[in-house]
Amino acid sequence: MTQKAPSGPRCAALVGPYLSGKTSVLESLLATAGVIGRKGSVRDGNTVGDSSPEARARQMSTELSVASFDYLGEPWSVIDCPGSVELAQEAYDALMVADVAIVVCEAGVEKVLTLAPLMKFINDREIPHLIFLNKMDTQAGDIRATIETLQSLSDKPLILREIPIQEGDAVTGLVDLVSQRAYKWVAGAHSTEIPVPEAVKEWLEEARTRLLESLADFDDKLLEALLEENVPPPADIFENATHALQDGHVVPVLFGAAEKDNGITRLLKILRHEAPGIEKTTGRLGVETAGEPAALVFKTLHASHTGKLSMARVLRGEIAEGVTLNGERPSGIIKLTGQKQEKQPKATAGDVVAFSRMENALTGSMLSPPGGLKFEGWPKPLPPLYALAVRAEHRADEVKLPGALTKIVDEDPSLSFAVSTDTGELILSGMGDQHLQIVMDRLKNRFGLTATSKRPQVPYKETIKKPVSQHARHKKQSGGHGQFGDVHLDIKPLPRGSGFVFTDSITGGVVPKQYIPSVEIGVRDYLGRGPLGFQVVDLQVTLTDGQFHAVDSSDMAFRAAASLGMREGMPKCGPVLLEPIFKVVISVPTDFTSKVQRLVSSRRGQLLGFDAKPNWKGWDEVVAQIPQAETVDLINELRSLTLGVGYFTSEFDHLQEISGKIADDVVAARAAELAQ
Repeated sequence: MTQKAPSGPRCAALVGPYLSGKTSVLESLLATAGVIGRKGSVRDGNTVGDSSPEARARQMSTELSVASFDYLGEPWSVIDCPGSVELAQEAYDALMVADVAIVVCEAGVEKVLTLAPLMKFINDREIPHLIFLNKMDTQAGDIRATIETLQSLSDKPLILREIPIQEGDAVTGLVDLVSQRAYKWVAGAHSTEIPVPEAVKEWLEEARTRLLESLADFDDKLLEALLEENVPPPADIFENATHALQDGHVVPVLFGAAEKDNGITRLLKILRHEAPGIEKTTGRLGVETAGEPAALVFKTLHASHTGKLSMARVLRGEIAEGVTLNGERPSGIIKLTGQKQEKQPKATAGDVVAFSRMENALTGSMLSPPGGLKFEGWPKPLPPLYALAVRAEHRADEVKLPGALTKIVDEDPSLSFAVSTDTGELILSGMGDQHLQIVMDRLKNRFGLTATSKRPQVPYKETIKKPVSQHARHKKQSGGHGQFGDVHLDIKPLPRGSGFVFTDSITGGVVPKQYIPSVEIGVRDYLGRGPLGFQVVDLQVTLTDGQFHAVDSSDMAFRAAASLGMREGMPKCGPVLLEPIFKVVISVPTDFTSKVQRLVSSRRGQLLGFDAKPNWKGWDEVVAQIPQAETVDLINELRSLTLGVGYFTSEFDHLQEISGKIADDVVAARAAELAQ
């Protein structure tokens, strides 16, 4: 079995939790490859990645960044992805086009558990990946427990490619399981070979046996050798390991400390020798390797100095400068290394490039000279979990705000915005408060727009509990034609969810037919704000009687009379407050299910039940009905209770009567708001 070496440029996605050190790994990869002479640091704000003002202000990745380089004559692109759970969409989009994922994490059971949603995405799409346990020089902890927890999150067997040499809670070196050689780490330099320590010899034998057995599951020749107790030569083991990773059968585990360059050269070597190429990726995506040139857009960026950039992976063929893609001609093909942009005459299969000024290209678009190619497998945007009502601070910027938000949403599909039909507020929705605060900063830094934000208003409604008959007359005389309209209205409650019904029982022409529609309009005018200050629902109004004047009656007069009748009659109908109730489905690891049940109760929710989450090993779904007012910041507490991995979906279910102090406080707050 000889595995064909990948041809053309390859791409790796750096993914993992917040603070796991991905950006430091990228800096060390670039330094080891000779791309940069001196490494930057997140603290100093001078890294190749994390170059935006929002990232440097927070000392964290706020959007993905691409770095392209050559290592030992082979071209690579590495996509460094944000680790915050609120920015997961960036990582998911990058993973779609990567040949291999480098999952960077720290040791420790709780830290590993935060990988659960990311590992689920990788497993479901069968993306080849390896795990790099970072910061091992300072916080190794219980490595075996860490590996066991990682295995619980993986659909594929984890194989240690090396075992760490541990001194207390720190790792000082490693033993390669294939060559069985030991190395001691040296900060910022190549490791030095040392004798295998006695303390790890037993683990070495155990781990090496597991490595060979795992690889033998996918190669009959190796299995036969092991059954005959023949020790295969290192070259055969490397070949088996290469085959297993490229086909996505196993997950290699490596150790390192990126800030000191420890383990980075080994990581690069394994990537170089064993990572798959574009041919495997197109197969995974279901894209034919033959055909017209094609590139898949995985990120859109509206840069202030270059205009719109469509970052894409070329899946097949060659795309030269001046070509037309999907009916548009990009103004350039750009190679990216952080913020550094270098124009290229062409891009070939495997390249990660940016096409500039492709105004109609969207994230997930397949670009080709003939156009019309569709890619159906792009992941749906993550559903929103948090929202803010935003508005421009300066009135002159109100017209610009929707246009700027449209560009930002174009960059990040997990964001959305819309004007609420209930409150009239511009609602910006995303994955959490930090996510939306990044958007607010981006509006200012990139578009020069200062915006303010607040919690969105809850769209309370009101209804009535008893029927009332009300007479109203609108009469005004001011010289010439006057105004006269006289109506008798029956107002009565309807069952919940009925909305509003208008009827009439006029006989004998006491109100001429041409004025009856104006009565309905007058009634509807009032329903926008009832006695409690909110929209009125679930009632029927019937016009039963009235009077008119041959000269002074008009549409406007009867409209005014109807509004007056509602204004006088509604307070007598026993108005009550209604609050929207959402059906909420909360997804969490099983260990946190009981905590979530208590969370539902603390938020005035009604628990409907819970069950195992379909296709999620070790997760539950908790179903509940919770008032919308209690879901506004639900994600914050949910993440706090579940190591950051819990999430929920919600949808409107029904309106429910609310009374007591909560209702009084809502009505008082509404009155104060309307008085401003």
